[in-house]
Amino acid sequence: MTTYDAVRLVAAREIRVKLRDKAFIWSTIIFLAIAAAATVLPSLFDGGSTSVAVAPGTSATALADAGLKVRTVDDDAEAERLVRAGDVDAAVVAGPRVLAMDEEPSEVVDALSARPAVELLDPNAMDPVLAFLVPYAFAFVFFVTSLTFGLQIAQSVTEEKQTRIVEILVAAVPVRALLAGKVVGGAVLAFGQIALIAVVAYAGTAAADAPGNLLALLGPAIGWFLPFFVVGFVMLAALWAAVGALVSRQEDIGGASTPVQMIVMLPFFAVVFLQDNPTAMTLLSYLPVSSPTAMPVRLFTGDAAGWEPFLSLAALAVTAVAMVFVGARIYEGSLLRTSGRTRFVTAWRDREAARLTD
Repeated sequence: MTTYDAVRLVAAREIRVKLRDKAFIWSTIIFLAIAAAATVLPSLFDGGSTSVAVAPGTSATALADAGLKVRTVDDDAEAERLVRAGDVDAAVVAGPRVLAMDEEPSEVVDALSARPAVELLDPNAMDPVLAFLVPYAFAFVFFVTSLTFGLQIAQSVTEEKQTRIVEILVAAVPVRALLAGKVVGGAVLAFGQIALIAVVAYAGTAAADAPGNLLALLGPAIGWFLPFFVVGFVMLAALWAAVGALVSRQEDIGGASTPVQMIVMLPFFAVVFLQDNPTAMTLLSYLPVSSPTAMPVRLFTGDAAGWEPFLSLAALAVTAVAMVFVGARIYEGSLLRTSGRTRFVTAWRDREAARLTD
């Protein structure tokens, strides 16, 4: 059996086991339900009609008759201030002119008897809700997927040690092929789940009649998120496998996996809370532990130059290679040690001793 055949065999086994796992199936269903709800529910529970600030001398009655929420103000300056502050969706001032931030309010324009001039105060402005949700979505997807499938890889390794099945496996399959198969199997499952979520989210967006340019805005960011996700997941998956090999009981995974959990959790909170800080986001987009989410976010907001994602992805790839080497060495040095938890240094030295013996 070639190494390729061994990796494919182990990966197929991992995939089959998880596809029969009720916990995995239900978690996928829950994620799909969340994706559908996140795209459909906001439109269903939207406050209703458009709110309009109306200056003296304008057609307040016509706007109210059209079902719009009318807010009377003292002058044009006050109306414009409310639009800029986001307190109202649009304003009708002398002229008549219709003021809005970045998109023509068709309901307001249609309600007026004469076609008014429309002035966009900031045509390039981004919806503040979208500006928050997109970075959160990228960070959440990478965080949850890495944590969920990473823990599953670690639990699979520990279960094989605890039941002594690993001794049979390594007799038939090289240890590194076993590790590679687990990483590939976990990656395939993770990518498949994300693909399903993307399809459901797209369908929900279409059903909710979202703006047509939404996908155009997200396209480049999503396009770069995929390779960053692939490389970042492989980097972390090797470390999760090493964590599973360090312990001999499922109960010990929590303590052994704390450093890797921190590697996954800290970037998530950093991107969510620092997304409005350009300097911090620039730094995060080059740190390998946070670049899979920070760089796509910067591409979405237009803050990254065209060459930056290439440099960031190269740095992530180099780090991933190094982490795979570290994870493989710890995995090999601790996989067959079934008497309690193995220390990191012990696993590292055991692998080095085995290499010198070979």
